[in-house]
Order: sequence, then structure tokens, then C-alpha cells
Amino acid sequence: MKNVLTSDATLVSNYIQGDENSLAILIKRHKQRIYSFIYSKVYDRDVAEDVFQDTFIKVIKTLKKGKYNEEGKFLPWVMRIAHNLVIDHFRRNNRMPKFDNAGEFSIFSVLTDGALNAEKQMVKDQVHNDVRRLIEELPDDQREVLHMRMYQEMSFKEISERTGVSINTALGRMRYALINLRKVIEKHNIILTN
Repeated sequence: MKNVLTSDATLVSNYIQGDENSLAILIKRHKQRIYSFIYSKVYDRDVAEDVFQDTFIKVIKTLKKGKYNEEGKFLPWVMRIAHNLVIDHFRRNNRMPKFDNAGEFSIFSVLTDGALNAEKQMVKDQVHNDVRRLIEELPDDQREVLHMRMYQEMSFKEISERTGVSINTALGRMRYALINLRKVIEKHNIILTN
């Protein structure tokens, strides 16, 4: 029962002083949350497991060097390390992370604007065509909501009024549309980037 009552700060301190079991308790306590966070960004169990392991290797190295000074904020500190390692993973693989401001997967977060040369413009056009083709494979109700939201820039209130369904139903259809798009992308190993 002692483990549940022991604070993260105390466990960190005990680990630094040589109590290896304290680190095991910390990892067990926070594993689900940290792993889920990583997986929500990479959508790949093997990659998530690798990033999770790398996160704790970095945690251990930092603690052993005595460079940890985030007193009482162990979990946010570890989450920052995990977040940075996720970004490193995408940089190494020359792909952009699958998250936008809301933290939700967005097919459009992998499309970039800015000054594009002719080659980049061709790639961008191809990606847009691929996205439109993928959208065509969605069920009618999901495709309709996604099209209104992404291409006509309608609010969910406007979509609700236009389609005659509740805002929650419109939100649900959009959510399922994005989930289904993600499944198709993963199934066919499509990389949408330019």
C-alpha cells in the first residue's frame, strides 16, 4: 500500500539515492498514460514501444547524472521528453506528426502551404487528389459532413442545419470519417506528405 501513497518526488529522490525499485514503481504508475500519449501521436505500437523505452532511458540518464530539477512535476517532465522524442522520430523519418492544435488526427495537418516550386506543387496536387479519392470511399453521411467541414469550411452548427441532424451527430460523423480515413491510410501504408 506504501507505493500508492508515496509521492513521485519521493520516489525520484529514493531512486537517485540508489533504490532501483522506486523507478519501477514510477514506470508502473505512469506507463499507461505516457504510452497512450505516445501512441496517440504515432499510431504504431512498435514505434510507440520504442519511443516509450527511449523516454525512460533518457529519464534514467538524466536522474543518474543528477540533472533532474523538476521538483514535484515528474509526469509533466516525462511527457515533455516523450513529446520531444516523438518529434525526433518524425524528423528522422522525414514525416510530419499526425497531430494538430486540437491533438486530434487531421489528414490536412500533413499538407503545408508556403512558397512551392513546380515539383512541390505537383506533389501537393497529387496529395490533394489522393485525399479526395480516399474521401470518396467513405459512407455517404460521413463524406458529406467531412466535405462541408473541410472544403466548404462550414461550422458544425451550419452542417447540422443543412443536414437536419443534431450537432452531436454531425460531430460523430466527422469523427468516424477521420477514423475511417486513418484506417484506410494505415491499411494501404499511404504517406501523405510533400
